[in-house]
Amino acid sequence: MANNLYNTQVSPKGYKRGGGVKKPGKVKSFFGKIRKKIAPTFGEQFSDAKKSGKKTFKSTRDDKTKGKLEYSTKSAAEVKAAKKRMSDRERARVGDKSKQLSEKGAAFKLARKSGKKTFTHKGKKFSTLLKGEKPNKIMPELSGKTSKKIKKFIGA
Repeated sequence: MANNLYNTQVSPKGYKRGGGVKKPGKVKSFFGKIRKKIAPTFGEQFSDAKKSGKKTFKSTRDDKTKGKLEYSTKSAAEVKAAKKRMSDRERARVGDKSKQLSEKGAAFKLARKSGKKTFTHKGKKFSTLLKGEKPNKIMPELSGKTSKKIKKFIGA
């Protein structure tokens, strides 16, 4: 029973034992409401815009660019998740250069897919072989009995 009384005791400052945050008084809460209307913080503006369903909002906190810059209501995590869902082509439309092929890379990919040994890019010739890859040596076409023997031996 003594333990039960200990837990419900109230300290002299008005806090219950075990922590907790004391709510601001009437004067502080009144000034807090006025401050929110006159000069809301960036976080408050962001959350208000997000709650109202806006895609962008203009911040009134910065003195130099007051109301000139538009901010998105998407959080960094939401943008990252959206980028993962977008394809490379959609990213290119948006203007994102990450995970996209360069001009030379695109030319290399096209030439390699079409089976070419070399391709030209900006006047220079390049090979379509990957690093460490060796070119296929094609045997010359032979005729007669010897060619049949050789092909049988090679397994062609």
